[in-house]
Amino acid sequence: MVAGSIEVMHAHTCVNGVQNHNGVEEKLDELRRVLGKAEGDLLRIVGVGAGAWGSVFAALLQDGYGQFRDKVQIRIWRRPGRAVDRSTAEQLFEVINSREDVLRRLIRRCAYLKYVEARLGERTLYADEILKDGFCLNMIDTPLCPLKVVTNLQEAVWDADIVVNGLPSTETREVFEEISKYWKERISVPIILSLAKGIEAALETVPHIITPTQMINRATGVPLDNILYLGGPNIASEIYNKEYANARICGAEKWRKPLAKFLRQPHFIVWDNSDLVTHEVMGGLKNVYAIGAGMVAALTNESATSKSVYFAHCTSEMIFITHLLAEEPEKLAGPLLADTYVTLLKGRNAWYGQMIAKGELSLDMGDSISGKGMIQGVSAVGAFYELLSQPSLSVPHPEENKAVAPVELCPILKTLYKILIKREQKPQAILQALRDETLNDPRDRIEIAQTHAFYRPSLLGQP
Repeated sequence: MVAGSIEVMHAHTCVNGVQNHNGVEEKLDELRRVLGKAEGDLLRIVGVGAGAWGSVFAALLQDGYGQFRDKVQIRIWRRPGRAVDRSTAEQLFEVINSREDVLRRLIRRCAYLKYVEARLGERTLYADEILKDGFCLNMIDTPLCPLKVVTNLQEAVWDADIVVNGLPSTETREVFEEISKYWKERISVPIILSLAKGIEAALETVPHIITPTQMINRATGVPLDNILYLGGPNIASEIYNKEYANARICGAEKWRKPLAKFLRQPHFIVWDNSDLVTHEVMGGLKNVYAIGAGMVAALTNESATSKSVYFAHCTSEMIFITHLLAEEPEKLAGPLLADTYVTLLKGRNAWYGQMIAKGELSLDMGDSISGKGMIQGVSAVGAFYELLSQPSLSVPHPEENKAVAPVELCPILKTLYKILIKREQKPQAILQALRDETLNDPRDRIEIAQTHAFYRPSLLGQP
């Protein structure tokens, strides 16, 4: 526990109505029993990765359960050494001074002076340092509760009972390969809960998708039954500010049901489902089309008509792709559209599309953006395009009497690939794709998907 944070944490808990009389301790005790914890044996939960959602998730657990220090330990790992630039330090200082509770907390913990000095340019702050005070570098405007931060990965994970993957999908494999070295002598198998939304494409020997839970399984040898995915239409800062939200935890019943109950809060409802991989893939798919939505919004000066035209076409492509990936795609329609909608409204991928279209960001800057973190949709565009361009997955063309690769029926995906990955076209090409007279009616694309046996289990690595 961070020194001086106990009283503050209790205050935050009381304000938000999460106290022991709401059954919080009973929920903790129930999970401890499920995990076979003896009296006096700590339940150890560690978040790996401190982006916006990873940090908020750890803070929600800390707010809810951190008061029971003799029963649970909640920590978060992030890499050390990431410096906070002076403009961000100045913004931090303004946020601190606009919030009396945060100001008092930092003064009480003798931490305020370092923010004064950083604003003046007299010292450098680091991302792991400010996280201990409750500031996520990707979400400066939303102060969190103080967190117990660990910068040594081995120390963080070696005896953890539950590991929360808050890393981008593009970093998941590398970090969990490192983690696997520290688990070689473990007797008990940890539970891993992944928050990552993104995919990789594998083209040999059969083209298929690799999701973060599969990356973790292959990197660590932890059985897939012990690896779960949690996702939903969530904006991290709004969830921490107690906006009502819901999410779905997917995986083996043995763990998903007790974890769903443990994670559920009055403002954050967690449902559970057995279909892990397809929910995980859908979480990556919506990021693809969110980038295009941001481009359209910027290029048309937020035209409601243009955005609705784009929405019709992009959702029809998503439905088409879903029919390739899921045996019962209708069950995913609601969650997928909800997740897409919130990402278009306020997600970082839509923001990225806007900034690229306005020329305020350049593709040469990469897809890890200061103040926002990893833009997952960029790598997902490449992965989905590579997979769906494979001739072995061919589908009938609605007008031409021949079979074509599925990507040929996804003009928006093709255009985003040419803009973001190949860099053959400018963002304005997304508008041309929408205005092409030869573009099929979105209804036709959906009808094609629904009237043909499109499901390709091989895409998800299934026989």
